[in-house]
Amino acid sequence: MNIKISKSTNNQPKERDIHERIYKFVIRIIALTKSLPKNPQNDVIIHQIVKSVTSMGANDQEADGSESRKDFIAKYSIVKKENKETNYWLRVIGDTNPSIKKRIVNLQEEGLELVRIISAIILSAKRKI
Repeated sequence: MNIKISKSTNNQPKERDIHERIYKFVIRIIALTKSLPKNPQNDVIIHQIVKSVTSMGANDQEADGSESRKDFIAKYSIVKKENKETNYWLRVIGDTNPSIKKRIVNLQEEGLELVRIISAIILSAKRKI
């Protein structure tokens, strides 16, 4: 795999391979959920965010193996939808667990950046139809 690296706004290396970025985002979200306090409310949120973020990763992989542009667009549309849902749950986690709110700022920024990238990928693919 050829991975290109560029500098992000905070001078940290930024992964350019979308599949790897999504995978790392999935792993970071799962790690976050393991650190959340165990209570009935967080249990529901954990279940929801793990479902949405893992669906995001799985559909990214399905899109990568798609056999048609139409299928690719359909899968990436799901990736975008699940990404937006994951971002919603991140916001809920931050607002209901103030002790970790600062910890998830980078995750929220990455989630929003991924939505922008995925939207551009979808738009580019639609133009080629």
